[in-house]
Amino acid sequence: MRHVEIDDTTWNRILAVKHNGKPTPALSSMERLYGPIAVTGHPFVMAQVGQSLDGRVATPTGDARDISGADGLAHLHRCRALVDAVIVGYGTVEADDPQLSVRLAKGRSPVRVIIDCRGELTGREGLFHDGGAPIIVFQSTEAAQNPTLKAEVIRLRPSATGLSPHHILKELRQRSLQSILVEGGARTIARFINEDLINRLHVIISPIIIGSGPAGIHLPPITHLCDARRPETQVYSLGTDVLFDCVLAPSISAGSLSRAEPKDLYDQPRMSCPVD
Repeated sequence: MRHVEIDDTTWNRILAVKHNGKPTPALSSMERLYGPIAVTGHPFVMAQVGQSLDGRVATPTGDARDISGADGLAHLHRCRALVDAVIVGYGTVEADDPQLSVRLAKGRSPVRVIIDCRGELTGREGLFHDGGAPIIVFQSTEAAQNPTLKAEVIRLRPSATGLSPHHILKELRQRSLQSILVEGGARTIARFINEDLINRLHVIISPIIIGSGPAGIHLPPITHLCDARRPETQVYSLGTDVLFDCVLAPSISAGSLSRAEPKDLYDQPRMSCPVD
């Protein structure tokens, strides 16, 4: 297990990679963890799940605000500072009323993206009125239009199961939003994983036991463990929480802050709809 020691000098070096695109060797655990996220210029999609020791992300009533400890939350904000956009589903906005900003780390807040397939946002949600980063909302062409939303609304034609994550990412890419953090909820993250659209998955384990409630990721069932995903994984101690950094679709050269040329993750045939 590697220990991530946070210091301003190293973080400023990582931010410099984000801003000027010049990769440098990764010398510390902090650089090995955050460097692959910081490199710009190519499509890169990561997801993060914060959960308890027993794999829960909320109580049965939906309370999820204190799942991660202080260091886990700071890690999430550092990830936000290094990406161009952060994606959540409508259910996450409804349950948590998140700002999706960078408050616990130095850096720029990402564009906020909400997947609202059925057009359920009212426009009264807090993030529409906080004066923060721009907002993009994805909706089905079949959803009722709401002119009060203070956001760019992109309407996509649904398949039998709804919107396509591939089409969502392609629209973001056309707006020069290359590095993406899929932050929640569990079904949204699972659908991006199931479509093989995630390069890195961060699973943060907090030392609490909830006992019941929703799980962190909901993938289609498998019959045999030999069919389970077994990603290359590095484990980091963040302090209050433990982080599993999982490589699902490699596009990063190990040991440096450089990104290898990835395959195009956007022009894939399968379709599904994140709803939470």
